[in-house]
Amino acid sequence: MTMTRAQPAVPAGIDGVLARMRGLDAALPPRDGVAVFNRVYLAVTEEIGHRAAAGGFRDRHAAADLDVRFAKRYLHAVDQASMGRLLPACWRPLFQLRGHPAVQPLQFALAGINAHIGHDLALALTETCRALDVEPRALEGDFHRIGSMLVAMEERIREELMPGPDLLDVADPLTHLVGSWTLEAARNAAWASFRALWAMRELPDLVEELTDRVDASVGMVGRCLLTPLG
Repeated sequence: MTMTRAQPAVPAGIDGVLARMRGLDAALPPRDGVAVFNRVYLAVTEEIGHRAAAGGFRDRHAAADLDVRFAKRYLHAVDQASMGRLLPACWRPLFQLRGHPAVQPLQFALAGINAHIGHDLALALTETCRALDVEPRALEGDFHRIGSMLVAMEERIREELMPGPDLLDVADPLTHLVGSWTLEAARNAAWASFRALWAMRELPDLVEELTDRVDASVGMVGRCLLTPLG
């Protein structure tokens, strides 16, 4: 999915995003892979909403706008999947393997985060800069504030979703697999992709090519993260 193609309407603020996510949480089976990621994302969005309301960002309006534009890409993937339409490559592994019994909840969570951070974040940042008519540096401080919060939450997610000590022998492959990916690395790559997309914003053919290649690469990482472990 590239910036040159039509995008879905932005939900009505963070409250609108939260309402959609809570609706999904109530409707999906708890063990469903998309439901696992949705619960993680819901918690993140609630925290961002609290911090924005409390003045935790340099530019509350820009941070909220970015959060909504970012979330719409995940919600659009949910809607596309429900209609049987082709998803961006980054999202396909999660939606295709969402019911696999040999994939652990932690794998589903990280695969969703990988898709959303690795592909969607750079596009959402670019959209936000265009919409607000600002340069990337205007978003950089709040980008890093959100990033620090996400990294802390990643640690909590790993602790909560990792199998308990009684399963450690069985989970050795899982430990190896999830240890090969970090949110910090994905976030740094997303910022680099964003800067490249912004620099090429008047060259739509190059923008589309780069976006498609990032999409394919992130999708490949997601498929590896969702390797069934039995």
